Amino acid sequence: MADKADELLDVLNLETIETNLFRGTNEARHGARLFGGQVLAQALTAAMGTVDPDRPCHSLHAYFLRPGASDVPVLYSVERIRDGRSFTTRRIVAIQKGEAIFSMDASFHVREKGLEHRMEIPDLPGPDKLEDDMEVARRMSDASPMSGWSTRPRPFDLRSVYPVDRPSPGNNLNPVWLRFRRPLPNDHRLHQCLLAYASDMGLVSTSILPHRQSVGRQQVQMASLDHALWLHNDFTVDDWILYVKETMTTAASRGYNRGAFYTRDGTLIASALQEGLMRVHG
Repeated sequence: MADKADELLDVLNLETIETNLFRGTNEARHGARLFGGQVLAQALTAAMGTVDPDRPCHSLHAYFLRPGASDVPVLYSVERIRDGRSFTTRRIVAIQKGEAIFSMDASFHVREKGLEHRMEIPDLPGPDKLEDDMEVARRMSDASPMSGWSTRPRPFDLRSVYPVDRPSPGNNLNPVWLRFRRPLPNDHRLHQCLLAYASDMGLVSTSILPHRQSVGRQQVQMASLDHALWLHNDFTVDDWILYVKETMTTAASRGYNRGAFYTRDGTLIASALQEGLMRVHG
C-alpha cells in the first residue's frame, strides 16, 4: 500500500508547460472518474508554483464543474489575481479536452503573530485504540456495500472511530484518524496539498449516514459539487490527524457537510465545508 502513497506523490509532481500552465497525470483508480481530492491537491500544487514559498495557503474555494476522466491528463491554468504585502490570490482552472472541469480560488498569507483560540478536540478514542478500516472491511467481506471500496489500497491509513459495522451516535458524525503512509520532508506546501486531497475523502458520503436504514449506498449517486478548506495552523500529514466529518442537512438532492482536522495534541489545524450531489435512484 505504500506504493499508493508513492503514486500520489508522483501525481503531485506537476509538469510545467508554460508560465502559469501545468499538466498533471492521474492516479490509477477503479472506474473512469477522477477523485475530486486529486484535483484539489493538484490545483493547489499548481497555484503554489506561482507563489513565494514563505506564504502558505490559508484558504481555498472550489467548484467541481464536470466529471474528470481518469485516462486524460489534466491541465491547470493559474491566473495571478493579486500579489499584496500580506496576501496573494490565485485563480486556478482545471481543463480536460478543452473544457473546464474544475475551478478554484486560493489565498496565501504571510505568517503573522496574533490572537489565538480554538475549539477543543472532541473526546474520542485515539488511533492506537482503533482498528484499521481495511481490516474491518475485510472482516465484513460481502456484508457491507462499502467493503469493496474500503479494501482497496490507499495512500492514507484510515481508522474510523465508528467503523462501517458500528453506526455513530445520532447518525450524523463520521470521525476518522488519518495518516499518510510515507514519511515526508519538512515542506509545508506538500503537507497542505496532501491534506487538501484527504479533505475530500468520505466527506460527501457523510450525508448518507442519517438515511442508512432506508436507502442503500449503491442507490445514491454521489458527487462533490463545491468544496472549501481553511488552513489554520502548521501540521504534518505523516502523523495522525483526526478528521471529524459531520452532516448538517440534506435537501433538494444535495448534502451539506463540514469537517474539522485536529492534531493528536488537540490543535485545530484546518476546517472544511462541502456540498455534494445526493441523488437517489430506485
